Amino acid sequence: MPRRRTSSSASSTGSPAGNSSAPRNRTPQPVRIRRRGFGDFVKAFFAFVALLVLVVGVPGALAVTIGWPLPKGAPSLDWLQQQITVWTFIHILTVIVWLAWAQFTACVLVEVKAALSGVGVPGRVPGAGPSQLLARQLVAALLLVGATAASLTPGLSNLGHSLDGNQKPTVAAAQATPGIFAQQQEQAAHTAAALAEQASHAQAEVGHQAGQHGETKYYRIQPPEGRHHDSLWEIAQRHLGDGRRYKEIYELNKDRVQPDGSRLSEASLIRPGWIMEMPGDARGGELVEMPDANAQVSPEVQHQIHDYAKSGEHAQEQGGSGGQQVSVPQQRPAAQHVHQQQVASPESGANSGSSSHSFGLPEALLSAPLLAAGLLGALGRRRRQALWQSALGSVGGRRGMEPPTPTGDAAAAQDALLVGADPEAVRLLDRSLRGLAAQLTGESRPLPTVYAAWLTNGDLHLQLAQPAGKPPAPWQLGQDQTFWMLARSDAERYPDADTAAPYPGLVSLGTMDDSRLLLNLEAVPGIVSLSGREADRAAVFASVAAELATNGWSDRMTITLVGFGEDLTPLAPNRLRHLDGIDALLETMEAETRQRRGALGAAGQDSVLTGRTGPAQHTRWAPHLVLLAAQPSAEDAVRLAELAADASRLGIGYLVGTESGDLPGAAWEMEVTGAGKLLAPLLGLELDAQLLPLAQQRAVVELFVEADPERDPQGPTPTPPFLVDISEQGRPAVYARLVGPYEIIGLETPDGERSALLHEALALLLLHREGVHPRVLASALWPRGVTEDVRDALLERLRVWLGADPDGSPRLTADAAGRLVLAKSVVSDLDVLRSLYHEATQGKGVDSRAVRGRLLTDALVLVRGPLLADRPEGRYRWLTHEIIDAQLPLLVADIGLALSAFHLEKDRAEKAIEALGAALNSAPGDERLWNELLRATHATGDTDRLTALAADLVNRSGARGLPSRTEALLDELLPSWRNGVAAVG
Repeated sequence: MPRRRTSSSASSTGSPAGNSSAPRNRTPQPVRIRRRGFGDFVKAFFAFVALLVLVVGVPGALAVTIGWPLPKGAPSLDWLQQQITVWTFIHILTVIVWLAWAQFTACVLVEVKAALSGVGVPGRVPGAGPSQLLARQLVAALLLVGATAASLTPGLSNLGHSLDGNQKPTVAAAQATPGIFAQQQEQAAHTAAALAEQASHAQAEVGHQAGQHGETKYYRIQPPEGRHHDSLWEIAQRHLGDGRRYKEIYELNKDRVQPDGSRLSEASLIRPGWIMEMPGDARGGELVEMPDANAQVSPEVQHQIHDYAKSGEHAQEQGGSGGQQVSVPQQRPAAQHVHQQQVASPESGANSGSSSHSFGLPEALLSAPLLAAGLLGALGRRRRQALWQSALGSVGGRRGMEPPTPTGDAAAAQDALLVGADPEAVRLLDRSLRGLAAQLTGESRPLPTVYAAWLTNGDLHLQLAQPAGKPPAPWQLGQDQTFWMLARSDAERYPDADTAAPYPGLVSLGTMDDSRLLLNLEAVPGIVSLSGREADRAAVFASVAAELATNGWSDRMTITLVGFGEDLTPLAPNRLRHLDGIDALLETMEAETRQRRGALGAAGQDSVLTGRTGPAQHTRWAPHLVLLAAQPSAEDAVRLAELAADASRLGIGYLVGTESGDLPGAAWEMEVTGAGKLLAPLLGLELDAQLLPLAQQRAVVELFVEADPERDPQGPTPTPPFLVDISEQGRPAVYARLVGPYEIIGLETPDGERSALLHEALALLLLHREGVHPRVLASALWPRGVTEDVRDALLERLRVWLGADPDGSPRLTADAAGRLVLAKSVVSDLDVLRSLYHEATQGKGVDSRAVRGRLLTDALVLVRGPLLADRPEGRYRWLTHEIIDAQLPLLVADIGLALSAFHLEKDRAEKAIEALGAALNSAPGDERLWNELLRATHATGDTDRLTALAADLVNRSGARGLPSRTEALLDELLPSWRNGVAAVG
């Protein structure tokens, strides 16, 4: 990102307005300071004598020797006719001398006033060029050894030059930074040549020389005790009265060595302990002058300020790259850990290569493991919610048993999510952050402010705003005092902690040097600006919004979106909200900023960070992140900057798009390129940006919309994706029993260690009759990555193991999209279970009661327990992405309910109770089964049995109590159930 030159920065250096091409002098030449000697006092004495003679002696001598030169009365015609004598000329010369004296005296008064006040350039006395120059020299010489020497006027730096020629450019600089140039004034009193050399650099040195000596003010950034971290905008607003003057502070301090060895970079962040030289008109109790030996400042701070005042002269030699606020942490050897990106990235392991089975998956989702994991988890929750809501709607054949199968771009997006997702990394990140918060709370230590987190070779590095001491074990100090590091092996042993998420604003921006950067938007003291083409910016904004809305390391938050072309609300309706424009955003955020300030004050908290953990209520400190993709106007940008000045303390973050890249109040400035790079040169960042382009946005949103439980509630009941022939003629060649212990009939058991992999691969294919992408299969079997040749070798063994049908066609093939598909001759008991239920409720069983009863009974017999009941520990982790664990209990419950209703129609209550009991073995938490069991038991007429069942239900419910529907049903069937339950208890 090229460094821009703005009007604000130009004015702060005092550069001539018209000289736009002149180079900027970042490191003005130092002025050699000479101590005052005997000669200085002699010159001061003679200056005093000269001033005394000229100001007091001249009028006294004129009054004594000549008297009043003008006529005593009013002039007349006779007066003009008198003879001209020598006294006439003497009187005329006396008048001229009086006028010259008056002019010189006025010059002396003007110069003395300006010198004593130290504000601005002395006013010009009309027609008094040489006279005023003489007065200035005499006053300077006199005051040079006095107490006011340090506050001499800036105009003294131009001694030896034409007053008219040198005053104009200095005025603008002096008005911006009054009371400066004291060092040049002292040098000017001794040598005009040195002053002439300094005057040639005066315009570039205004900002720098302000802090070299005299009454220059300094501001020391304090640790975040009682308030949050400062920004240059906030400091300028507080001490200069206008936040837009933050660039003046930047110009005064840019590239100068700070006490911790780093430097301030443009639009960068400032750290506690840094020293900021302030413009001369800065005001405020937190400012200090250059301390002397008797100052009420610690010796260490005195030393730091004195060193800092001299550091500007070395800035150009040492460069300005040392003060970057975000740096890549030092990496451990990659062999020690499998990097989490290898799990999900298309460049590694099973996810790489140019195989024909690798096409069709969007790389944007493949290379974003944390985003993909969040989206996949949210999609699974949405689909489960749809199943449960549908289950409460009716008994029997209800809509929602089978979620719609994605097609086209949505199917490719789902496959990419399955391949790219790294839920283990999300779990470890969440557990590590919450564990750290719990440990610090237990030690009564505050949470450190974290600007960024890096995931590197499986390790977690937190980059702190300032050193925060030794981290609690197993955390360790990283490459310096501002890095806390947790190894992956230690994170895996971290216990779960019941505490609020400490850093919910962390969001992935991209990768750099095999490290993934997560920026804490909530903690950045100011606005994060993003420039670039509109489409590229939108892809970054969409990625950030999607991850914030679905991530696994945040409890809850509000994400406000403005200027997005695609509605992302379906991803998380409870978190995401869209506003129509910037006006609505400003109105909303101004109100919320006031509200949060009041809430913090009422709670006695310094910031949301200190109030989020410990004894504070968790729900009070949820973050609010604003993503503004639209370009704000200049006026709106200033209002945003004012809101963002205090935003980090309030838990509010701003990411704002800009076309020009120049945004007031921007703490970080970033740019996204058409090549997919996220650049922030002044921060030392060049990332491979994490993007969510428009096509992938639409595909992901389609997945969530299709899973919406409120969508088309009256729609037709979906048909299972795969129905089998349940007659004797439809006996399969290969039959796998998945509901219960895993068994395979029709195939020889493979030999060796590959048997478990082959069984797991077959189970995955059986649960996805629509087909499985080879990359999805490889990602499921090898979550940490695998090479392409190993994947292909397994697929070949799987084909050989499954064999071919009698007609010679292989039982494992690939469809037109490259997905692996099983032949119809390979069947699972889950396929049979679905087919039996579908035929009983929507097929032949609809018209034949006897057929319906037989089909439902056969289906219930197939249920032998939970899915893959004996699966080995550590395998089949891909089941966490599936909803079969929710589908199967609902399906079993539906079968039990349908069979119970079948028996109750003929008053066979015991048969109904038997069917419901069998279903409860696989779906013990289904409220519908228990309510139907109450009805069936009531049908027996045995009140004691019904009372005992009610007591059992009460015991099972525990402290939660019975569901309201169950209580209402018991009130209807057994009004005295409460007394009976108490008696049984």
